[in-house]
Amino acid sequence: MFFSMRFAAVSRELAGRAALAILCAALIGSAAAPAAAAPRGGAATDVWAATWAASPEPAHAPAVELAGQTVRQVARISLGGLYVRARFSNEFGDQPLTIGAAHLGLSAGPGAAVQPGSDHPLTFGGKTSITIPPGARVLSDPVSVNLRPLSSVVVSLYFPGPVGAVTENFFSMQTAYIAAGNQTAAPDLPGAATVTRRLIFTGLDVSAAAGTRVLVALGDSATGGFGSTLDANHRWPDHLAERMLARRGGAPIAVVNAGIGGNRLLHDFFGPNALSRFDRDVLSQPSVGYLIVLIGINDFGLPGGRNLPAEEVSADDVIAGFHQLVQRANSYGIKVFFGTIPPFGPIPQRPGFYSDAAELKRETVNNWIRTNKEAQGYVDFEAAVRDPKNPKRLSPTFDNGDHLDINDAGFQAMSDAVPMRLFE
Repeated sequence: MFFSMRFAAVSRELAGRAALAILCAALIGSAAAPAAAAPRGGAATDVWAATWAASPEPAHAPAVELAGQTVRQVARISLGGLYVRARFSNEFGDQPLTIGAAHLGLSAGPGAAVQPGSDHPLTFGGKTSITIPPGARVLSDPVSVNLRPLSSVVVSLYFPGPVGAVTENFFSMQTAYIAAGNQTAAPDLPGAATVTRRLIFTGLDVSAAAGTRVLVALGDSATGGFGSTLDANHRWPDHLAERMLARRGGAPIAVVNAGIGGNRLLHDFFGPNALSRFDRDVLSQPSVGYLIVLIGINDFGLPGGRNLPAEEVSADDVIAGFHQLVQRANSYGIKVFFGTIPPFGPIPQRPGFYSDAAELKRETVNNWIRTNKEAQGYVDFEAAVRDPKNPKRLSPTFDNGDHLDINDAGFQAMSDAVPMRLFE
């Protein structure tokens, strides 16, 4: 009798622990899992999938100072869903950050206006406010909102006290609006101050059908969209998201942008180096299945352009870094496609950035990208935007003016260069 009662008690305890473990896994998710737990309230076959992202980096001068203000930001998503949750970061903060109120709605754009009837308060564990420790990131609770693909979502955050150092994405190519007081539920913010950075707000996930996969675009300003039209969503990952929605057959694929302007593969500069932020910006995206990597030009150009001789790297150094990305991604079932590095220079505005030695490194890396057997394919961005008359230069049609940064037409050409067969 005692043995039977004890066995039953132990069984109940183990079952309880198992249930608790399942619940925790559903709430926290797995950075390594190709699919996330079903959204609360969603269908049993639903998973969480990242649909928009902005990669966090430390604050840059001039610093944005926040206290007693509302910040409203607009993000155009890739895939839609019936449920959505938002991500926020105090990763580079120097003190605890309190979000006093948060709201999510649909943009009535252009500007800071919210579509009538679309506004929803966000909560965190059922509470309307949360304090994020320095170095931490948080998720909001899921909200029931019928989001269509390519919707522009508005997220408003109220900071009741001083925020300190702001975690941001500097070259966001998107306007953020800052107004006094708690105006998170306001239908518009007339007269608000503006900045062109992402502040604290780093991602949106939606409920999606099982089998949905996320493509992460990891890179520098060529992926972040520097040189494109402000607030126009003309980065190449934006155009690729549109192409993914138009394709016929196959599982749905969302596209999220993990570009940081000025970023490098092997050394910090603007934001953490790509090797160090890989887990955060790639593996932690719910339902990630594909990765396009376009990075390396700043590894070759910045040592000369910023007088950083100790940070000179070779083509072999960059290729070794790419090898690491492939091994790490493939071990989690993620297919990797490297992008050939577009031509650059000469750059009169940035003496020292371009050199014959840097150009030779670029060509060597591109040759490896086109011929290696490690990755699952490649995207020939270089061929898409180079000058047919001088392949070592950007085409004048796609040159933003400095012979390095790409314009709207060039970003469209880069998206068009991504073969859809890679995702069959």
